[in-house]
Amino acid sequence: MQDEMLHVRGSQRSWGRWRAPLAALAGALAGTLATGLLAHAEGEPTGASPYANLAIFARALAHIEASHVEPPDQDRLVYGAIEGMVDTLDPHSEFLDPEEFRVLTSDTEGQFGGVGVSIDVRDGWLTVHGLTQGSPAQRAGVEPGDRFLTIDGWTARDMPLSQAVRRMRGAPGTEVRIRLRREGAEAAIELVLTREVIRVEAVEARTLPGRIAYVRLRQFQGTTTDELRAALDRSAEETAASGGITGLLLDLRGNPGGLLDEAVRVSDEFLSEGVIVSTRGRDGQLLDEARARRGGTRPAWPMVVLVDHFSASAAEIVAGALQDHHRATIVGARTWGKGSVQNLIQLPDGSALKLTIARYYTPSGRSIQAQGIQPDVEIEQLDPSMLQTLRDRAQGSGEALLERHLAGDGDAHALPPPPRDAPRAAPGPDEAPGSMSGLEQDHQAQVARQVLQALIAASSGR
Repeated sequence: MQDEMLHVRGSQRSWGRWRAPLAALAGALAGTLATGLLAHAEGEPTGASPYANLAIFARALAHIEASHVEPPDQDRLVYGAIEGMVDTLDPHSEFLDPEEFRVLTSDTEGQFGGVGVSIDVRDGWLTVHGLTQGSPAQRAGVEPGDRFLTIDGWTARDMPLSQAVRRMRGAPGTEVRIRLRREGAEAAIELVLTREVIRVEAVEARTLPGRIAYVRLRQFQGTTTDELRAALDRSAEETAASGGITGLLLDLRGNPGGLLDEAVRVSDEFLSEGVIVSTRGRDGQLLDEARARRGGTRPAWPMVVLVDHFSASAAEIVAGALQDHHRATIVGARTWGKGSVQNLIQLPDGSALKLTIARYYTPSGRSIQAQGIQPDVEIEQLDPSMLQTLRDRAQGSGEALLERHLAGDGDAHALPPPPRDAPRAAPGPDEAPGSMSGLEQDHQAQVARQVLQALIAASSGR
């Protein structure tokens, strides 16, 4: 799973436009080599034409085809040349051979065979960006932020994303060996994961106490908006008898992004007018501008959007649009900062070129690239063990535990603090069994709920 924001289009015309001239050029130069004129030709200036260096490529290709000790595979030669060319660009541009393109397509369709991790590149390292709930990787304890050292023995440092995805995907029941480096851990983590069919449900939702709709978007795939609509409709039905939804908590944490069109459609659910996102290409040229439409806009519920360091790409578009339009309060940690748009250009042989063509901007004109979205309420996550430790410390301290403390008005009826080794109480309403983890131990989510409850109270005039 990758985090790229994609436009998909065919380009057989543009490919065909250059195919014949390039073939003619290669043939002509190969003929020059064959007649012994290469030495003279290599001494000539290349001129000002931007395509002059194609002559150098064609000559190198002719040398390889004519003189290499073993007959070369022409497809591998051409694919390798394109890969090398694209590698000189930004880290999100890449060439995908037919198999790699098939993997990417299955990813955005929401079902594939693998271990259930989404990855991106950070400082040259392949980094775990998110995990599919219940996947082999999640069950084995892989965490966002883990960096890959090796994948099946191959060094992961500077490995292209497409290669990493291809090595981790495979037939269900087969194994992949990985070594990870985790911040704060002294030794590398070695795991053997068994691949499974991964079905990605883009949306996870439920109704919380107080008639609050909680919706988590895991990624932006082709079904995301439809799943979101269905989830909101269910919550509205569940709360209709008691007055309807009072507020919405939209959780985008760990969401690596996905399809740009889905990010626009999700934003449009909550905005009735105005710009959602604009894309600008070379020299700041405006390429596209997506705007909200009034039809189908959801009620103006008080709304909080949860983000973290691993919210990226399409998730940042949604958060930025809702923030700029003052439609939602953003709570959590500064987001990843992936603010570029990739065009997926399908080529006739089944391969594809994924090319960064633009940067995207929020409605107010902010570029998110390498900066991210700054939350309105910034709060870092605490892991459950740390949170419990803080609670234990709070229970073991305070004025009421001091000898000879002055009694308060209700002191005679106050319950003593529980012993430090007391068992936890039975699960409350936020810890209902099921596929969703309980929110009680989720520090960021608890802060977000407090902010949302304050917004609900303010909107109702209380």
